[in-house]
Amino acid sequence: MKYGLSAAGGLVVLRRHGLARAVPRHAPTLHAGDIPRFTQPLAIPQVMPRSGKHFGPGALVDYYEIAVRQFQRHILPPELGLPPTTVWGYGSIHHPETFSYPAFTIEAEWRRPVRVKWINDLKDPLTGRFLPHLLPVDPTLHWANPPGGLKDRDASCKHTRHCPEGPYRGPVPIVTHLHGIAPVAQEFDGHPEAWYLPAASDIPPEYARTGTYFDYFKKNPQSLASLWEPGAALYEYPNDQRAATLWYHDHTLGITRVNVYAGPAGFYLIRGGPDDLPPGVLPGPPPRLGDSPGTRVYEIPLVIQDRTFKDDGSLYYPESNGHDAPAFGTSPAHDEPPPIWVPAFVGNAMVVNGRTWPYLEVEQRRYRFRVLNACNTRYVGLRLSDGAKVHRFWVIGTDAGGFLPAPVEVDTLTLGPSERADLIVDFTNIPVGAEILLLNVSESGPTQAHLAHMAALVAEEQRDYTTEVMLFRVVPATSVDTSTPPDQLTLPCFTPHGPERLTRPLLLTEKTTAHDRSLLLLQGIIDLQTGQRLGLKFHDRITEDPDPGDTEIWELHNDTYMPHPIHVHNVEFQVLNREDKDTGAISPPEPWETGFKDTVNATENAITRIKMKFRHEGAFIWHCHILEHEDNEMMRSYHVGPIPLDLPHFGRPDH
Repeated sequence: MKYGLSAAGGLVVLRRHGLARAVPRHAPTLHAGDIPRFTQPLAIPQVMPRSGKHFGPGALVDYYEIAVRQFQRHILPPELGLPPTTVWGYGSIHHPETFSYPAFTIEAEWRRPVRVKWINDLKDPLTGRFLPHLLPVDPTLHWANPPGGLKDRDASCKHTRHCPEGPYRGPVPIVTHLHGIAPVAQEFDGHPEAWYLPAASDIPPEYARTGTYFDYFKKNPQSLASLWEPGAALYEYPNDQRAATLWYHDHTLGITRVNVYAGPAGFYLIRGGPDDLPPGVLPGPPPRLGDSPGTRVYEIPLVIQDRTFKDDGSLYYPESNGHDAPAFGTSPAHDEPPPIWVPAFVGNAMVVNGRTWPYLEVEQRRYRFRVLNACNTRYVGLRLSDGAKVHRFWVIGTDAGGFLPAPVEVDTLTLGPSERADLIVDFTNIPVGAEILLLNVSESGPTQAHLAHMAALVAEEQRDYTTEVMLFRVVPATSVDTSTPPDQLTLPCFTPHGPERLTRPLLLTEKTTAHDRSLLLLQGIIDLQTGQRLGLKFHDRITEDPDPGDTEIWELHNDTYMPHPIHVHNVEFQVLNREDKDTGAISPPEPWETGFKDTVNATENAITRIKMKFRHEGAFIWHCHILEHEDNEMMRSYHVGPIPLDLPHFGRPDH
């Protein structure tokens, strides 16, 4: 199945040989053309303050106490006259002013552990009662399911035969995943079943307050997980990897798409060590703890997202899949789509660092940008243009693997959801007063197909404003730029993975109804001898079981008609090549994919090959990072080392 988007931000389902109807919008939404563009200055994420320093076993540990809370922020321009938007975000509980959308950046030092107490604080600060979700939650999916109690948590409400008469409105589970950390102990990876509810005063007694894996990890007396408490979990990150651009976000089973869309996400940057560059070589400084307002910085994080807003300024996300789904109070048949879930969603407005279409005044000098595609579904193709000319820029790093073997000059860079890029843009010779647009020109991904056709179908909004992301306005330099020109940079040595022990053929597929509607997305296995292709769900048996120290090649056979950004937890991998399944033609990785990565674009109707080394024993996850797919079964467990007999879901004999 293929997907497109309307310029108004609604999902349109495209059948393979024709067009189906658009998903209706049940609440009036803002027309993108009515939102002023380039009137708000870019907000630059500040640095998260520590809660203290703890002494761990033989090392000093940076300690944070970070909560997710609900608050309001002006995402839309104030001149619209709308109230601020209610969002969720992370912040330090000892520094209330730090709660932000997106979150402040956690600055980490190589091999200096960071310990974080992650707190679910989604409750009313006055009454202590839980806050319901801002967005519609489909309880018929395989999800955390607190109302199921201990017996039926981490399952669909269909399993209990009692689905509510509408979206779930109870207390919200969360669990934080540090995307790109490798290696990390299994209990600190943000497993989707290690969720926990807030320590609210009105949790119904029959509800499960924690997920299956929360309890499994907590029972280990040798782990920090034994210190977990109601509403909070203590994690530790060793930071024993190359200097890199990571990010943290929610990862709760079955509701990651709506939890992340509500706001909780932020950068986590590892600096120092032999795989970093000395101060002054790259453009800087970055934001630093304690910076006074107006401090000039030349290394800037950019979190790119897309959102649609209701006409009252609140966040919009679909409340129906647009089909005649069965009523919530019944158990949907196996060939009926879930009543709320949509297979893809894109917004009609671009948001950068928590503001729609901002601008940034840039001096005539070089800048370093840490870029994250934090969209749910949308691929972005980034290009710099002043209308008459396309301005080339340099990619020096990517994902959790840090720097590339050498800088790569490009005019366009495509990033799938959750991919990151470390960029240098040189404004030195651009005239003062020039305006440079950061464009989105991507034609990749399920959300980018057939835009022209969609615009013709949506009479109320003929222009797609998401082709523009933000604006740079060039001003005179205020100081001498002493950073090294990117074409003269020598990046840290890159040592590729060694020979592989085995190659695993793995499957990416989709299950549809008789009417070609998407039911769920699957990963699975392929028997190359018999040709059998077996799609598997999240709780099906574990089929990927490397030993610690193993190096493997995973072949991702994409049998769908869309690309999938595949993320493998707790590893750094190399992209080897892609093979067209029709012609057999093999193409090398893109120039910006030649370093270590943690997320790869598995292109449609192709085999994408990646090589990785497994370093840490335990249970981990690999999944599609289109969050709508991840939330409907396109996520699988893998286990490094022998599978324990008591591993939830997978240690039982029937698995």
